Amino acid sequence: MLEYVDTHAHLDMAEFDADRSEMLKRACDNGVKTIITTGIDIPSSQKAIDLAAANSGIYAAVGIHPQECTGVTEADFARLDILSITDKVVAIGECGLDYYRDYSPRHTQLETFYHHLDLADKSGLPLIIHCRQAEEDVLKILADWSAQSPAGEGKGVIHCFSGSAETALKYINMGFYIGLGGYIGYPSSKKYRADFAAIPLEHIVLETDCPFLPPQPYRGERNEPAYVPQTASTLAEIKNLQIEEIASATTANARRLFRLDK
Repeated sequence: MLEYVDTHAHLDMAEFDADRSEMLKRACDNGVKTIITTGIDIPSSQKAIDLAAANSGIYAAVGIHPQECTGVTEADFARLDILSITDKVVAIGECGLDYYRDYSPRHTQLETFYHHLDLADKSGLPLIIHCRQAEEDVLKILADWSAQSPAGEGKGVIHCFSGSAETALKYINMGFYIGLGGYIGYPSSKKYRADFAAIPLEHIVLETDCPFLPPQPYRGERNEPAYVPQTASTLAEIKNLQIEEIASATTANARRLFRLDK
């Protein structure tokens, strides 16, 4: 069986409360033996850590989502620092900027984002970056940050990427990987197919963002890690490669980025 890593899930969310164990078994049965469950605030980051502690194939990322940073306090930042050094925490995030809904003031988003960058420097962990309609600011901030950080890849992943190949290469040149999910098969994503095809496979990781953004055959349903092979199949079609090559490369990329073999 092919092996996959779901590099971005939200396994703590209420959508999984009724059948979390069965959902994790389906993932394993479909070759998704490793999952990174990602925090969006302090409570969900703690839940991510708890899930990782209770399940051998689950790892945690801790962070404050840009839509969740209204009212964030210095105590929250201090707690995040403590969570980041917990066993099986492999990344800082989900963090970044979201100008699509503006649920949080932009100055608060920026302050929170900069704290995550500082924490990534302090912890040595890669970042999981959320960017929605904020590309110009995210590119500038990450370019400045990356220029002051040690050279090389492994700085993080641009989660749920949908943009030009030129933009993807800018991130890659800073040391970031590109995260692709089930949405790459949506009719609305056809305009990006040539761009997805042009992103070098050695810099792509797969994700679900579950329970959100299910692959096209499951639209309207809850997304879950078992659907990662569907995304791999779509990417294989887009890049005109065999699914075995997609699975092997993206799994190796994820294990390298999040240092899962250490």
